[in-house]
Amino acid sequence: MIPTRGYAAVSASSPLRLFGFERRDPGPNDVQIEILYCGVRHSDLHTARNEWQNTLYPSVPGHEIVGRVVATGALVTRFRAGDLAGVGCMVDSCRRCGACLEGLEQYCEPGFTGTYNGPEQGTGANTYGGYAESIVVDEAFVLRVTHGLEHLSAVAPLMCAGITTYSPLRQWGAGPGKKVGIVGLGGLGHMGVKIAHALGAQVVLFTTSPGKSEDARRLGADEVIVSREPEQMAAHADSFDLIVDTVAAPHDLDALLLTLRRDGTLVLVGAPPTPHPSPQVFNLIFRRRRLAGSLIGGIAETQEMLDFCGQHGLTADIEMIRMDQINEAYERMLRSDVKYRFVIDMASLREQPAA
Repeated sequence: MIPTRGYAAVSASSPLRLFGFERRDPGPNDVQIEILYCGVRHSDLHTARNEWQNTLYPSVPGHEIVGRVVATGALVTRFRAGDLAGVGCMVDSCRRCGACLEGLEQYCEPGFTGTYNGPEQGTGANTYGGYAESIVVDEAFVLRVTHGLEHLSAVAPLMCAGITTYSPLRQWGAGPGKKVGIVGLGGLGHMGVKIAHALGAQVVLFTTSPGKSEDARRLGADEVIVSREPEQMAAHADSFDLIVDTVAAPHDLDALLLTLRRDGTLVLVGAPPTPHPSPQVFNLIFRRRRLAGSLIGGIAETQEMLDFCGQHGLTADIEMIRMDQINEAYERMLRSDVKYRFVIDMASLREQPAA
């Protein structure tokens, strides 16, 4: 076993703190990665505080991981020591069900293994995530990183924020000639704007904050709608092909549905801790509109996203923090006080003395 350290929550009400644990020794198909950077997600906070009522404690969050390969098993063929690599939201799945065989491991029928908060395939054991010094992952769930080392910290959020927005944009055909809305300019939304723009779509940001207009245009939005202004919403009625809603708080979906054209789709990717108000059925049936959901992406699609972002020079806008600033970062994240993703520099964890 490999002794390692991370930051863990030991209960829903406790702050994250230094935590020692063990990773498995690399097996024949495993890749051992020294974690260099890890992004911070709202889902990390939801899990640490048990807001979804499914947390296994102690909980080491983090599933936007990039680092350097330090060891590989005898059967590993795609990675070698020294390579840059990433790990996203999954570290395993059953690999046998219909979804897995189609490359849609995120929809694994028995359930995929999350990078943190388990359950591990076969044993049901807890898994520990990327707020840590190292991780050991089966090669099948490790991603190649082609961005340069100087961009590596800003690549980390692509492992979740990137694929969470890329997947629905690709699934519903965002591209030239399509009008695409992105709801919210946070960690997910700012990547949605960048990716939709790179795909060639006409990109419109929905926001409740007029002050975000300039930044939205810098990131690639062609227009900005302040969604609290009924006149602005009405001006875009029946016009969108696709809207990707990234907001992780309950809000009115009907106002967004009314801006969809016939056969348009509103895709939910934000995961609020309590449900959205139920939309009116008539807003769906009279234009054959669709209300859909999307969950991250499979491993092949995540690799496709990373390659696409590498080719187009896309990374996240980040603010770097030390590991011991994570509790403060959670509070700031709740206030939307970050542009647009916190990323932990894991060198700061290695510098901490043993507890």
